[in-house]
Amino acid sequence: MLGLKLETDPRWVNIVESNIEEILTDHAWCEQKAATNAITIITLNSEYTDLVTDLLVLAQEELEHFQMVHDIIKKRGYKLGRERKDSYVNELYKFMNKGGNRLQCMVDRLLFSAMIEARSCERFKLLSKKIKDPELSKFYHDLMISEAGHYTTFIGFARKYGKDIDVDKRWKELIEFESIVIKNYGKTETVHG
Repeated sequence: MLGLKLETDPRWVNIVESNIEEILTDHAWCEQKAATNAITIITLNSEYTDLVTDLLVLAQEELEHFQMVHDIIKKRGYKLGRERKDSYVNELYKFMNKGGNRLQCMVDRLLFSAMIEARSCERFKLLSKKIKDPELSKFYHDLMISEAGHYTTFIGFARKYGKDIDVDKRWKELIEFESIVIKNYGKTETVHG
């Protein structure tokens, strides 16, 4: 369904298990950034009522996920560390069309968002299957389902409003680009690292 060209090496889970506090902190900030991204898309494209309606729900879900991760952090006696830079997302951002018309920019932002959700979904699926911690296994399984829904929302709106743009071609180009970018990741205890 997600169309990713390169799966995460399962050994990444061993890296994650070596520092659960770090993955949880990074994950919490990823959820905050996802909520902010949805709100940014709303702000830039407020004339699309259905997009605003659905992305408001999505942003609220992302904030709920942030709170859920924070609750796990507190329960385990950890502290939410400082916000982390997400180099993977920053590299993907370089691919986005920033010089086209508003519609082209919106479609690219939606596809960029779908890609991040797709990779997060793939990583959460791997964690749900391989992590030895039963609580986190269930948690990541549930979030995997949510991320898949977010992916569908973003790509659905890109296709709906990008009728005059070859969205499928642009998506394939992004998948190709992401397959090159992701080769440099999977080596740290972060969601995209």
